[in-house]
Amino acid sequence: MDMITILFCSIDDFCKWFMPLWEQMLLEEGNPKKSQRDGTMSPSEVMTLLVLFHQSNQRHFKGFYTHYVPQVLGGAFPKRVSYQRFVELSQSVMIPLSAYLHSRRVNSRGIAFIDSTPLKVCHNRRISHHKTFANLAQRGKNSIGWYFGFKLHLVIDDTGELISFFLTAANFDDRKGLRAMTQFIQGKLYGDKGYISKALKATLKTQGIELITGVRKNMKKESLSEFDTIMLKKRSLIETVIGQLKSFTQIEHTRHCSVLGFMVNVVAGLIAYTWKLHKPSLMSRINPKLDDGFNLLNPSQPIFI
Repeated sequence: MDMITILFCSIDDFCKWFMPLWEQMLLEEGNPKKSQRDGTMSPSEVMTLLVLFHQSNQRHFKGFYTHYVPQVLGGAFPKRVSYQRFVELSQSVMIPLSAYLHSRRVNSRGIAFIDSTPLKVCHNRRISHHKTFANLAQRGKNSIGWYFGFKLHLVIDDTGELISFFLTAANFDDRKGLRAMTQFIQGKLYGDKGYISKALKATLKTQGIELITGVRKNMKKESLSEFDTIMLKKRSLIETVIGQLKSFTQIEHTRHCSVLGFMVNVVAGLIAYTWKLHKPSLMSRINPKLDDGFNLLNPSQPIFI
């Protein structure tokens, strides 16, 4: 069984379980889900193609759907609809797509790393003319400089698996986002200096979480165990994960035409990462900067950064 079939079966099995629950919830809220017309693509097919786009090394989804899919994946998706109709269908699966992403996360095994990364939605020179995210995106600043957009917060374990994720405006304080991401974390959590907070550290300790960060130059050094000192140096693991997300998936680009389309793209990109065959890991014997199986469409062809 090829990897594309495995991916589709996983998504389809999830949809068979999730969709009836979702439709029942909508009925109870007095907002029944509109039924699809016969002959259109199923939600499972739509979700699979959204994920496969991030596995295909294609840069533009329209080119992927109108050219790559018919030529390479035509037999696997015989009921393809027009591109415009697919865009509508892709936005309609935002809820099941998000639920599927949550089903792919793992629980902390005692060691976790946290970091955030910017998701720019336009060039700084076009901020005053930007309309798609005019009331949502904000100006933020990282080590490189100012940008306009959002911030993706991630927590991973020592094997590179996603534990938690959180999307905010670019000016959101990383420490505030941490509180919304700790329900799946136990044990030690390693972060950079942006997460320094005595109050937050004390609060997390009552939840069984030990937040460990470096210190700023004007702060008194804390005595850390040899193990914690080594793990802080290994925090670059999550930076490798972020680098691969931005190198191999299209979670960051400036061509979005709608807020919902942006959300669908980010969620699909994160799902694509969870299907990566070899994730960066502290115990991996391969170079974590090599990707030897990210692409489900060509799993035998390594891709190098």
